[in-house]
Amino acid sequence: MKLIGIDVGGTFTDIIFTDTEAGSSYIHKVPTTKEDPSVGMVTGVQEICERYGIEPASLDHVFHGTTIATNAILEHDGAKTGMITTEGYRDIIHIGRHQRPQNYSIQQEIPWQDRPLVERRHRKTVRERLVPVEGQARVLVPLDEDQVREVLHSFKQDGIESVVVGLLFSYLNPEHEERIAEIIRAEFPELYVTTSASISPQFREFERFTTAALNGFVGPKVQAYVSNLEQRLQSADITCDLHIMSSNGGVATAHTVSEKPVLTLLSGPAAGVLGGQWAGSLSNRKKLITFDVGGTSADIAIITEDGFGESSARDTWIAGFPVQIPMIDIHTIGAGGGSIAHVDSGGAFHVGPRSAGSYPGPACYGRGGEQPTVTDAHVALGHLDPDNFLGGEMDIFPDNASRAIQELADQLGLDAAEAAEGMLTIVNNNMANAIRAKTVQKGYDPRNFSLLGLGGAGPMHAVEVAKILGVPEVIIPPHPGITSATGLLTTDLKYDATQTLFMLSSSIALGLVNNAVAKLESQLQTQLALAGFSEDEVEIRKYFDCRYVGQGYELRVALPDEALNSENIENVWRSFHVFHEREYGHAFEDSLIEIVNLRLTGVGAMPKIGRPQVGTAAALSEALVKTEKSIFRTGGQLQRVETNFYHRDFLPVGVQFEGPCVILQKDTTTIIPPHCEVVLEQAGNIVIKVGV
Repeated sequence: MKLIGIDVGGTFTDIIFTDTEAGSSYIHKVPTTKEDPSVGMVTGVQEICERYGIEPASLDHVFHGTTIATNAILEHDGAKTGMITTEGYRDIIHIGRHQRPQNYSIQQEIPWQDRPLVERRHRKTVRERLVPVEGQARVLVPLDEDQVREVLHSFKQDGIESVVVGLLFSYLNPEHEERIAEIIRAEFPELYVTTSASISPQFREFERFTTAALNGFVGPKVQAYVSNLEQRLQSADITCDLHIMSSNGGVATAHTVSEKPVLTLLSGPAAGVLGGQWAGSLSNRKKLITFDVGGTSADIAIITEDGFGESSARDTWIAGFPVQIPMIDIHTIGAGGGSIAHVDSGGAFHVGPRSAGSYPGPACYGRGGEQPTVTDAHVALGHLDPDNFLGGEMDIFPDNASRAIQELADQLGLDAAEAAEGMLTIVNNNMANAIRAKTVQKGYDPRNFSLLGLGGAGPMHAVEVAKILGVPEVIIPPHPGITSATGLLTTDLKYDATQTLFMLSSSIALGLVNNAVAKLESQLQTQLALAGFSEDEVEIRKYFDCRYVGQGYELRVALPDEALNSENIENVWRSFHVFHEREYGHAFEDSLIEIVNLRLTGVGAMPKIGRPQVGTAAALSEALVKTEKSIFRTGGQLQRVETNFYHRDFLPVGVQFEGPCVILQKDTTTIIPPHCEVVLEQAGNIVIKVGV
């Protein structure tokens, strides 16, 4: 099979091609076209096909990681949205939970109040009421359909483009929401429609309504982007299936993403975690910290023997809004190669979170950028080779970098080298603190993990960050600069289905639960059948969201493959106690357990990238590009030391060498300071033993 993975980042669009039968892979990077990312994406695919003699029509699958939905929310640039809800609940998405994001700040921003997804004048109520009875919702007040039509006509007069339907008990019975959606499509088919039960059929109406509002807010833009992208691909003679990365670690069809774009809010970063997991498996490492640094941000995730973690309901947020969908647990900070250094009005030295992006970019790009960035600091210290940036396909201008750094140094009263090294010290410690938040603060000792240097800038900082944390080993994958694109070729088609149950361990109705499992499994089988998977090709994974009675949030526990019975349910309760003790340090084995949600995940296996091919060089000298003096901090002092620059493609397998050195490749540069040992493994990873 011939596969293409494409990840659109803030600075570059990364592309990887693999032929699973021939075992060959090729990579390519093009600047991201921010006005319409599909332009750069399709251009990049055409270029890689032309360069390596690939027929576009021969491609079997295109996998894509997108930031369209995320950027629309971050920039608050979505559709004009209206909302229909139950009488008396108009202000749920404004009131929230009466919780302040920052408990002690009197000047904080409340995102859902300061920049609402749906303005209050566009939130309308209708007469209807369902009431929960024995785990189901029955009609108490019928839906007033005439009132629904009146609301819709007012929406049209106000220029509404997208309508969100969020009713109080629709997570138990969606019939009223579905009927409103039918009326909207019949009366005004041009409106984009989102129902809360189709997006997140769970209790907690604030989170459910807000998640549906996020979907409606970004829906028209994502739908137009996906449609435009499919047309551009077809015009380029690329007619194979398009699959788009979801936040849960799987891919979805283009049709599903058009209907539920909220599923893609962590599309690119999620693919990066998968790419890191794949790279770790090449070296038989299962305890990993993925450190994915691009031009504008650094994404951090933890992988253990149990795989990657999933965000819990209490800490799943995008741009300050709660999101009630399955998402890989990723922590992001504003630190990357384009992060701008500045001195604030009080004289303090900062690096980031503002970024120069791809245009104008760092000063060394020569595109008009004048402010000093992290990339400029590396150039000024001699860590980057101007003749081998982006594989020699992009020129950089060291004089521009030196000029920008010197202006910063004059403000700080330092020389240029001290200012540049100070920038790296600050940004490295910011990154290390972010990793501590995902390890030490979660009960993990980072010294027991390997750090994966990913992204265009991760390998430039990974060793120094590992030093700060005491991590003994850094792994640099075969193509670290396009890890997210690679991760797209390691995943499967993956859909989730949820039903809120509310049962106690002492009185669980096993027959009702098994019936609910069968219902959700049927939904997933139908959804995956539309993507071409037969029933025997689908794997179904089952979970409970559980908590002790009186707790406010849940933990996820796996269920057995077979139907639940009085014997295997006891294993589920034991698993919950073990998981609770591992997560919080204690368990209450005599307490009742409350089941909140039943969750099923349907997985359809997709073709995947194979093991990378490694060069056949016999001696390290074959990889040597040049030797120059670069500046590193060693022995507590900044020193200009002889530094070997190697080309990764010509490194010999199994030959150990030491830093300081710089390893060049098209998609990134790996910087290795003094007193570190380096080896290229047969599996394709560079493994660095971190010195002090």
